[in-house]
Amino acid sequence: MSSGAEAIAPRLAALRERIARAAQRAGRRADEIALVGVSKRKPAALVAAAVRAGLRHVGENYVQESISKIPKILEELSGLELEPPRWHFIGQLQRNKAKPVAAHFDLVETVDRAALGAELDRRAAEAGRSLEVLLQVNLSGEPQKGGVDPEALPALLAASRAWSQLRAIGLMTVPAAASDPEASRPAFARLRALRDALRDAEGGQALRELSMGMSADFEVAIEEGATIIRVGTALFGARAP
Repeated sequence: MSSGAEAIAPRLAALRERIARAAQRAGRRADEIALVGVSKRKPAALVAAAVRAGLRHVGENYVQESISKIPKILEELSGLELEPPRWHFIGQLQRNKAKPVAAHFDLVETVDRAALGAELDRRAAEAGRSLEVLLQVNLSGEPQKGGVDPEALPALLAASRAWSQLRAIGLMTVPAAASDPEASRPAFARLRALRDALRDAEGGQALRELSMGMSADFEVAIEEGATIIRVGTALFGARAP
């Protein structure tokens, strides 16, 4: 199957079937799981084709790419009776890029330190916007990956209570790369356990979301409780090197 726009609708339908089967195995409903199409390095026309096919959530990793691409996607969709997608920022974020992210995105999945949350909060207030955020947890211990250490997660949740324009609604993780999807299951189960434990803490009652699972392992993630999965290759095709 080609990687062009004509391939998007069949791929999206196939993904929805796989999501439904995984949810059924776990005794869950498919509509409990949000599919985020990860569109980094993909052209606006291709992303717009996915939205026309029914994709409701779009995830971007890179600030400069996304702030130039989002208006192009919206232009592609203009004139259609479609609500714009919900924009997720899913890349590592530095404080000096908080302003454009606060202006363009609805959900930031990668808040991993109090200083970043405070800066996003300030920039969202300047833009007159409210944002939802996920607290990213580094469960693999890999230094190149973003995320707060699990032991420091309660302190980050406590800090989030001071953010007036941000609302922490869940947790996110990126497990260690593995060829076997089952290898990610312990990390997914641990994230769910962390979320469940924090829901009894002050400020933790809103932590309903678990963003975990990508193209190679999202079915395992769904079986372990994922409410958000981030899928790029399986929807948009392989990225160019």
